[in-house]
Amino acid sequence: MTELANEPVTTQEAVAYDLKRFLKFLWDNRGRRSWKVATAEDRAAFKHWRVTDIAGPRVELTTWDREVATVNQFYLWAVRKGHAAWNPFLQRTSHSRDPRRTTDAETPAEASHEGPRNDIEWLPPALYRQWRDVGVRGFTVEGLPDRSFRGRFASRNAAYTDTKIRTGLRLAEQTSLSLFELPEMVPGVLNQRSWLPKAIAKGGSARRIYFPASALKDVWDYVDTDRAEAVEAAQDAGVYERIRNPLIITDRRRPFVMVDGRRLPIAKLKHDERRRVLMDTPQGLEPAALWLNQYGLPSKPSAWQEVFKTANRRCERIGLGLRCRPHVLRHSFAVITLEQLWRGHIQELAAMTPRQRETYQMVFGDPLNWVRMRLGHSSVEVTQVYLHTLQELEMETRMALVPSSWEPTGVHPADLEETAVNDAA
Repeated sequence: MTELANEPVTTQEAVAYDLKRFLKFLWDNRGRRSWKVATAEDRAAFKHWRVTDIAGPRVELTTWDREVATVNQFYLWAVRKGHAAWNPFLQRTSHSRDPRRTTDAETPAEASHEGPRNDIEWLPPALYRQWRDVGVRGFTVEGLPDRSFRGRFASRNAAYTDTKIRTGLRLAEQTSLSLFELPEMVPGVLNQRSWLPKAIAKGGSARRIYFPASALKDVWDYVDTDRAEAVEAAQDAGVYERIRNPLIITDRRRPFVMVDGRRLPIAKLKHDERRRVLMDTPQGLEPAALWLNQYGLPSKPSAWQEVFKTANRRCERIGLGLRCRPHVLRHSFAVITLEQLWRGHIQELAAMTPRQRETYQMVFGDPLNWVRMRLGHSSVEVTQVYLHTLQELEMETRMALVPSSWEPTGVHPADLEETAVNDAA
């Protein structure tokens, strides 16, 4: 399971809890059985307890599917390394519809494949803005500034949530971004491209990030104001000199650090390592991390989860029936972007001859695959949940919920082609 070493702490903890639950079940309910000799009968008993037993937790099928995937991956690793003779989870062949995958995948047959996968939470743009303005920025339900609001970091937090819903990044991925992954503003460019390094992308899914101009401007405003003030206060207090085992960048034009005697670019650094990276500037030491807390130190995913919880409590307190979690914004990005791209895609195809349509689709692919790449999914089947979500809505409802654009999307077919080439490389 060494591949987990590069994953965020939150992912590692989730895997550990799922695995512990199965191992504890074997010990407590199957005669103190060792995981090395677990059988198909043990697996079936575990499923009965988790899903159907009246005395059990009766978890949702989506939760069960996640647990099965975790334990199955553990056994695949254990068998491969010779720690176990067999895998108690039967396998089935999954046929991929992704043309870039040349082999079929094995998945656990014990997975339900019945969970409410279409029942995802997402916020249309108008509802997201209302949740953000009231919960994060401290406005009233009527959209006016609330003088009783005491959220000191409202601008930073709003820039963070806007970036989340406009890029589709996962919580840990976005929180670990450095200043070196933040593109500069370019007048007239609607979307600025950056690169999410493999070291901080879940599952090593390095990929292009598209920052819309409006969201990017707000992030740079945060960098120039709230972030700069936090850094200056921390420098005055000597905070950065007290960081243990810092990794120092001496030249911002060449963002390298020394790790165990090796010269590494910041793109190679994992989540925890990035929190120790400082830049040596004329004003003193400064974190390379983009998102800082009130003390001028790199923020953590757990702190952003609290920001969302605080915003939800504020919405509830003043009677706005909206709630949001970090991952809901990722879902929202996927649903909104897919709908907007499909509309443009259909308009392009409608104006073409059959031969032109064939060439267009061969060169540029389709919106679903583009969204898949933006989300870092390994298979288009995973991304199809968002297509199913849209298909369940009447067209009039889709048109009402999803505007044609936040602003102009700036995603031209050439972007689809360029992205496909780079992501396939």
